[in-house]
Amino acid sequence: MQQTTDPVTREIIKNALMSAADTMALTVVRTARSAVIKHGMDFSTALFTADGQQVAQGLTLPAHLGSMAPALEGVMKAFGDDVHPGDIFANNDPYEGGSHLPDIFLFKPIFAYDTLVGWSCCIGHQTDIGGRIPGGNACDSTEIYQEGLQIPPLKLYSKGVLNKAVWRILEKNVRVPDKVLGDVQAQLAAVRFGERDLQRLVDDYGVEEMKSYMSDILDTTERMTRAEIQGLPDGEWEFTDHLDNDGIDMRPIAIHTKVKIAGDTVYVDFEGTSPQARGSINPNFAYTKSQVYAVMKCLIDPAIQSNSGFFRAFQIKAPEGCFVNPQHPAPVAARGMSGFRVCHALFGAMAQALPGRVPGAWGGGEAGLSFGGYHPDRKAWVYLEFDNDGPRGGGPFVDGADGLAAPIHNMANTPIETIEADQPLLVERYGLVPDSGGPGTFRGGLGMIREFRVTAEEATFQLRSDRQNFRPWGAEGGMDGTPTENYINPGTESEQIPAKYLTTLKKGDLYRLVQAGGGGYGDPLDRDVNAVLEDVEQEKMSVEYVRREYGVVIDPETLNLDPRGTDELRARMRAERSG
Repeated sequence: MQQTTDPVTREIIKNALMSAADTMALTVVRTARSAVIKHGMDFSTALFTADGQQVAQGLTLPAHLGSMAPALEGVMKAFGDDVHPGDIFANNDPYEGGSHLPDIFLFKPIFAYDTLVGWSCCIGHQTDIGGRIPGGNACDSTEIYQEGLQIPPLKLYSKGVLNKAVWRILEKNVRVPDKVLGDVQAQLAAVRFGERDLQRLVDDYGVEEMKSYMSDILDTTERMTRAEIQGLPDGEWEFTDHLDNDGIDMRPIAIHTKVKIAGDTVYVDFEGTSPQARGSINPNFAYTKSQVYAVMKCLIDPAIQSNSGFFRAFQIKAPEGCFVNPQHPAPVAARGMSGFRVCHALFGAMAQALPGRVPGAWGGGEAGLSFGGYHPDRKAWVYLEFDNDGPRGGGPFVDGADGLAAPIHNMANTPIETIEADQPLLVERYGLVPDSGGPGTFRGGLGMIREFRVTAEEATFQLRSDRQNFRPWGAEGGMDGTPTENYINPGTESEQIPAKYLTTLKKGDLYRLVQAGGGGYGDPLDRDVNAVLEDVEQEKMSVEYVRREYGVVIDPETLNLDPRGTDELRARMRAERSG
């Protein structure tokens, strides 16, 4: 019999599914062991229909928006009908739907009355996944076999029974099994809570009615998304952004995107993007597509749900073997940085399509770093951090936020107290960098500075960063932000280190990260002089800097604004431009 739906019940079920996904996420936060998941929030949760369509995502990472469905597809393709109550599947293989090896996906099929009604999912970035470098994010690996333990789609639990062989293999292949196995246990708890909550909904509404409503939720999301797209201008726009290099071949990597809006569909083509890199920064195509969804989610009605219905309005293609669609065995461990640059290229194109709506590029330099070594008792330690309190770009109505995560991820930095309590590291400096935000009517956010001193006898240090050569761009006449800078033992004879770097640090050595500042928005000479004065008073900008970049004259002793001198200097700067 044909099931009918009504909009009120659909909204109730939709919100119940979203609440269930959020409950899963809170479970992970409360029970995870590692800093990268518990504090950094590098994980996501979701619920799926029986045929593998994402129906609800927890309030976690937008960058994971489209990453989970391909990993589930890999599981369903591998196992077919061999799916039973009590099964839990694992997958981290980037070439069977996964993202990169540190991201372990867990999927639990959900049965009600002997019928498969859906799946719960939790993806978590593990502190370590084995491989040649602690932390699993080294840029200088040249094939995926160097990057760590590959887990093809397999059953971690079969009909409720743990596959002890898989568990022991995972335990023996990572440096910090207490953290990794603890985080996997948190993920297991999350997918079980997802199962519980979906089964409760089925008890309330019935199997067929729940299936009908989940399908209706997806169809409704698609209609709403396409209606939003129809309100955007038709046309084609292109933009190219760059990564400095892959850390091996010191040549720029171009990410070229062409965006076409036609009616209710968005077409994204990456033709013209550089070939896949030798170094380990390639984003696999599933991750590339996920970044497209995350960008477009920022530009339409935020009330529209993040699910597979949203995905249907986008057609995405990239040549096989190009940087954003690499082919096996291309290494992909440090692909997060490159995913951000995919987003920058897309935002650059959409800034042309939607003038006055897209801010300047966020800064931060996409820094990912890891320290690893051994305690005196030979027990391994690993600290993994993604410095994601990077500054946002200036926007049409407001300055870029200082120290706020980029709009396509909701991650956070690890508290200093946690770092120092758990690892032989001291954080000696953490603050804003004056004069780093790109000048504009609305300035870019300030970059952050963070310093780590090693207190262990020895530590392997790995750095993945960017934006030394290609700075975060400004929009609508705004200026670029400042570049990323990395130092080891600053103030000594040591030179500034490259953006991708691997070395051994000794006790007492210090690493300093200076993040790239966000791009500005609008003409700096149109910035309100009182806003400039306030930034100087708060020590966010110097007197010399605002004179040079904004044409604002401030007395260095009294910090009093000189209105006449400012008007004369700005008039002279404008005349020099036009001349």
